[in-house]
Amino acid sequence: MLFDTIRDGMDYKRLAGGKWLNGKEYLEIVSPVDGSLCGRVPMMEDADIHAAVESCAAAQKQWQKVPLAQRGDILLRCADLLEEHQEELADMLVREIAKDISSSRAEVQRTAELIRATVQFAKTMTGETLQGGAMGRESTAKTAIVSRVPLGVILAVSPFNYPINLAMSKIVPALVMGNAVVFKPPSQGAVVSLCMVQCLQAAGLPDGLLGTITGAGKRVGQQLLREPSIHMINFTGSTQVGQIIAKGAGMIPLVMELGGKDAAVVLADADLDHAVSQIISGAFGYSGQRCTAIKRVLVLEQVADEFVSKLKEKMKEITVGNPYDGCMVTPLIHEAAADFVMELVEDAQSRGADIFTTGQRRGNLLYPICADHVTEEMRLAWEEPFGPILPVLRVKSAEEAVRIANKSEYGLQASVFGNNIREVFDVVEQVEAGTVNINGKSERSPDHFPFLGIKQSGIGVQGIRYALEASSTVKSVVLNKI
Repeated sequence: MLFDTIRDGMDYKRLAGGKWLNGKEYLEIVSPVDGSLCGRVPMMEDADIHAAVESCAAAQKQWQKVPLAQRGDILLRCADLLEEHQEELADMLVREIAKDISSSRAEVQRTAELIRATVQFAKTMTGETLQGGAMGRESTAKTAIVSRVPLGVILAVSPFNYPINLAMSKIVPALVMGNAVVFKPPSQGAVVSLCMVQCLQAAGLPDGLLGTITGAGKRVGQQLLREPSIHMINFTGSTQVGQIIAKGAGMIPLVMELGGKDAAVVLADADLDHAVSQIISGAFGYSGQRCTAIKRVLVLEQVADEFVSKLKEKMKEITVGNPYDGCMVTPLIHEAAADFVMELVEDAQSRGADIFTTGQRRGNLLYPICADHVTEEMRLAWEEPFGPILPVLRVKSAEEAVRIANKSEYGLQASVFGNNIREVFDVVEQVEAGTVNINGKSERSPDHFPFLGIKQSGIGVQGIRYALEASSTVKSVVLNKI
């Protein structure tokens, strides 16, 4: 088996200098599904981290000289390997992060498609020449040759909820543009991430070009911010950690996708059945553990009763339980996550919210929850729960909906449901978010669309073309006629 080479029993290795190395101490990764041991990953020390970064820096000097087509061919072979091992990787996703089996298979397939599209687009990226004469007679003897060159070593940090897709959306653009990558996977999701890296190595990636950093996030993160050979950071995770990275990164470029409190605005003339269907999927898919999950509904009062009635009825159809059974709502990543959701529920209920749920909590498994009559005084109106709960705020007008939506510190995505195109676009133009969806749920797809957040939701733009540009910089060579 391909992945047997990177583990000794339940102990997984770390990749540095092209070699899979054992650790001195290990971090246990326990399944949120049944509490079983998924594996143990090395808890790396500062010296190990520094050696891995420097190995990447050395390998990058040669990699940038490799023709882009050759770099792309290696990555295309990796896409093939992901597909060949789709079932094994999907099974790991189910066990390690409790993602339902259908979505786990889809993540692997989507990642293979992302790799192919990224390589294809990279081959179309061309430079340009600029004639100096456009700026005046004295510049006519100058011509600029403008091209894109790699940054050097890129630190890629991925989250637990999409440990394959969101990792490769950072790693592949970096590699194809001629960079080396230091990869910090999530602790919960590290096992499947290391297996994903093995696919890259098996595809023919040169030794030393990719290094893995595993261990407690806070400790290894502090050391990574001290590494002078890291030239860019691409991070997906919490706003709190993102702020720490931004303060410690200095002058290096950042791309960060952080938290969200994505609002769905339901106007008076919206197709309520369609809105409910989209909102259910957007709020409760993968138990609401997505940055782009719909995390609050702002519904006009004149249709609020009907909307909530339809919402509660539709919630009864949501499947809850074992991810191997394909359930939409599965155990949260750990009990602390479930505790936090219930803390927000208790606060809202104590302040007058009407709580509806389809079942009772079982450990880290929460049944879908709707909180109606949520007000601005409740924490649930503002804090990101990252769980299967949907607060409903009743508003008197579209203007009030926009005000509440924009009052949030976040600005990742939003949705607007309605049929009057003028009213819909009035809301779209005023809502402060990186992406606004019309009559559809918030989500990150397709992968070539721009994906970004404003305010506390992020820095920079992701998406295939944008990621390729972010993983490189412009170099200008000026020719002077003599």
